[in-house]
Amino acid sequence: MIDDGPETRERLATALHVARWVDEVASGCPYPSVDALVGVGDLAARSLSSAEVDEALSAHPRIGERSSGLSAAEQAASSTDDPALVAAMADGNRAYEERFGRIFLIRAAGRSRPEILAELHRRLQLTDAAEAAEVADQLRQIALLRLRTLFAA
Repeated sequence: MIDDGPETRERLATALHVARWVDEVASGCPYPSVDALVGVGDLAARSLSSAEVDEALSAHPRIGERSSGLSAAEQAASSTDDPALVAAMADGNRAYEERFGRIFLIRAAGRSRPEILAELHRRLQLTDAAEAAEVADQLRQIALLRLRTLFAA
């Protein structure tokens, strides 16, 4: 059983650093299972505003930079010592930030560094509106993975 309390709210904020989302998901407590929690979290994350995307991004490191906690674990499989790939990722991050005015965010879990770099290049070609929707969906995907990790039995 997942009850509403300070520890639950802290875990929710770790999954997705958006106050409205945390409040909305916590208000559904108690949850009988992680699956039930993830279902509500998924629905609540489908309506992220641009201000909430900015709020959430303030808690995320750049892809390819040193990070800690869940971000480090999520990016571990895609880490690389290849200097050309590291440089290409840094260049891509810079280009993305110049183009969109925010850090590049992607669900890194389950993706290799070349896959992430290819996705960064693809997303650089998107319109502002299409990329805003993509970022919101990536935040949702990350939150759902983190909920399963943070609330595992």
